[in-house]
Amino acid sequence: MKVLIIGGVAAGTKTAAKLKRADRSADITLITNSNDISYAGCGLPYYVGGVIETEEQLIVNTPAKFAALTGVNVITGCEAIGLDAGAKKVTVKNSDGSTGEMEYDRLVVATGASAALPPVTGIDKKGVFKMRTPEDAVAIRSYVKANGVKKAVVIGGGFIGLEAAENLQKQGVSVTVIDIASQLLPGIFDSEMADYIRRHLVKAGIRVLCGVGAKDILGGDKVDAVKTDAGVISADMVIAAAGIRPNTAFLRDTGIEMAKNGALLVNDQMETSLPDVYAAGDCAVVHNRLTGARQWSPMGSSANLEGRVLAQVIAGADKHYEGVLGTGIVAVPGLNCGRTGLTEAAAREAGYDVITAVSVHDDKPSYYPGFSFFLTKVIADRNTHALLGIQCVGGGAVDKMVDIGVMAISMKAKLEDIENCDFAYAPPFSTAIHPFVQAVNVLLNKIKGDMVSMTPAEYAAGKAEGYRVIDASPVPSIHGATAVDYTTVNGPIEGIGLDEKLLLVCVRGKRAYLTQNKLRSFGYTNTVVLEGATFVNEVRVKTTAAVTEEEKKAVKALGFLFDKNTADCFNCRVITRNGKITAEESRVISEAAAIYGSGAIAMTTRLTIEIQGVPYANIEPLRAYLAEAGLETGGTGSKVRPVVSCKGTTCQYGLIDTFSVSEEIHERFFNGYSNVKLPHKFKIAVGGCPNNCVKPDLNDLGIVGQRVPEIDFDKCRGCKVCQIVNNCPIHAASVVDGKIVVDTDVCNHCGRCIGKCPFKCFTGYTNGYRIYIGGRWGKRVAQGRYLDKIFTDRAEVLDVVEKAILLFRDQGITGERFADTVARLGFENVQAQLLSDELLAHKEENLAAQKHLVGGATC
Repeated sequence: MKVLIIGGVAAGTKTAAKLKRADRSADITLITNSNDISYAGCGLPYYVGGVIETEEQLIVNTPAKFAALTGVNVITGCEAIGLDAGAKKVTVKNSDGSTGEMEYDRLVVATGASAALPPVTGIDKKGVFKMRTPEDAVAIRSYVKANGVKKAVVIGGGFIGLEAAENLQKQGVSVTVIDIASQLLPGIFDSEMADYIRRHLVKAGIRVLCGVGAKDILGGDKVDAVKTDAGVISADMVIAAAGIRPNTAFLRDTGIEMAKNGALLVNDQMETSLPDVYAAGDCAVVHNRLTGARQWSPMGSSANLEGRVLAQVIAGADKHYEGVLGTGIVAVPGLNCGRTGLTEAAAREAGYDVITAVSVHDDKPSYYPGFSFFLTKVIADRNTHALLGIQCVGGGAVDKMVDIGVMAISMKAKLEDIENCDFAYAPPFSTAIHPFVQAVNVLLNKIKGDMVSMTPAEYAAGKAEGYRVIDASPVPSIHGATAVDYTTVNGPIEGIGLDEKLLLVCVRGKRAYLTQNKLRSFGYTNTVVLEGATFVNEVRVKTTAAVTEEEKKAVKALGFLFDKNTADCFNCRVITRNGKITAEESRVISEAAAIYGSGAIAMTTRLTIEIQGVPYANIEPLRAYLAEAGLETGGTGSKVRPVVSCKGTTCQYGLIDTFSVSEEIHERFFNGYSNVKLPHKFKIAVGGCPNNCVKPDLNDLGIVGQRVPEIDFDKCRGCKVCQIVNNCPIHAASVVDGKIVVDTDVCNHCGRCIGKCPFKCFTGYTNGYRIYIGGRWGKRVAQGRYLDKIFTDRAEVLDVVEKAILLFRDQGITGERFADTVARLGFENVQAQLLSDELLAHKEENLAAQKHLVGGATC
């Protein structure tokens, strides 16, 4: 039997290897248009991120190794371009351009799929990549390093797009993900689960824009921005991950049955509509195991399983592929996301009477180190209680939750079949009642009526209108809600009617359920638990009630300062990078001010932007709105504050690149030290020259650009009208006894003298930095004093900044400013420490210490 297999990745190589083992007499030839076979396609993003270190690790088997292991004839650089099914011949084109025909008795099409590039102009520019082959991954990682990529746009919010985003972020790239769909992972996760993933990504520093399509890729020969429905997004790189397309174009004129996307229709023995022609993997449409409906499920796992069944069928076994469940899992920064079975929408479309429950559980006991959570959605049929699907996200072993779901659905389990399953338990692995069972029990409680609840989707759609919100948390946090501690409830609650519509909310859901149970026993008839609680839902209560001092304090750390002229409004500080924002960011801030605030915007003295008049209830929606544009709020508290700088980069008098220096300080110390508590606020300013426009000497630490002249006294002619003297703004230069003299105690190294002498005695110079410490504005003004050394190495300057912060944290007294610390310890002592490396040597110990838990900053 002569078997020809077209395609050499998952389905093709699995079919070949298994078939050769099943029938050693089979004459098997595998052809591929690539130079590689059997590569780890699902591992490509992790090569980009550096998790997989070398390209060689991506190649599971080389053609020669695979041929030697299996006995299969492997031909690379050979592309199938036509099929004559009647004659059982495939026309091929070789890498040298020659063509030929290959005969077969059985043909396997395992050509996989290729990236579907979005139809936008500029898609062919340098810096635009897809991610389907090892060559793609190598090119991306090389381009990031060679071009110093700082910003990337990923087009597509599916599995590949999110994996690309995570791994680009690992390489220090700022990432924006856009997707034309209204949610991430459309058709894979239901909207409430996808929205939780989106919000998590935003908190992790990845900008996400849903309902936004790419229009054009801008730039010269290289990409520098992407024009989208939401405006222009700056980018050094673009990853096109908007979907894939089956590689079946060469079969379009053969009469073979195809789906609309070109995937080949097969039966449960992987047979196509053409005799002796089979298909498997990403180029084939199989069927759903639950519904029997056709389903295209292009996953590496499915491709291998399909290939294995197909090999046995060709070898003569009576094997049947039982179909897919659409099982998938993806890792994003700090979160694992998995699913199997039908989504709620798909289950309804399939005709099931659907009931769902969303719940939050610990993945292992909360007393055990490293415990995390599972946010789980269970989908079932209301009438039969059959499990239809599960979606789960969390920090732990989400794959185990999903795999239990796979087995339960595959075995046609009902919820009752699962509730007493004897799963493995020990504190390092799970809770005593497994989290999967707990999630099933929540849904069973809902089905039996023991719990009456509202889903996150229903809440988002406005179903809670007219309900009184009851905050059942042990520490109430919902502004405007009525706090109820169920442990103290011993009867009807004064002021809450027995028939009043009550929405019970807590942090995760359990206390709300316990509260409902107790209230119902006392005659309350209209209580509803909000599934997912505040863990999933953004709960807001319409109220005019004044905010409490605790609420003011809590949001101050987020950059919201109370407006004393109102009952519940705040001014929101939006962080800028030394006062710079893009036109797009300016638009977003203006829109945010109009939507969530009073419409007014103010600038602070430290170049942050304040959105005025934000009601307390609008704080979280505003932060989410800004975060989607890559903007953050903050800039308050006893920590490193946002750096300010003058425009020395572009100013005629600027001696250093203030924008670049301040941006590096912002990333390294404002962002990098964002969780480091200090005795008080720590302010940093960067000035481009000694003009002192930004007052570096009145900050805790100030940096000033310097240009130190190198004087060639032999060239001085002692001119009666000396141009050096005339151009020195602070009169540090004079002519004495026919020679130029510079008073080094007066000269501030502004550089105005450079190049002014016609005889070139002032042409040489050294650029550098002067560092001031111990300055302070406010009621007790203190002028900083500069360190004796003029620094010429920017890296050394940044190290001094870090050492100053570490010294303040280690030796400062809670409540005192850095100026007080310097005065108390003595300038010479502090200077000596800043010029040595001792502080850096103890950095980790310093940062790990529990210090300054309540700092002195009040704003």
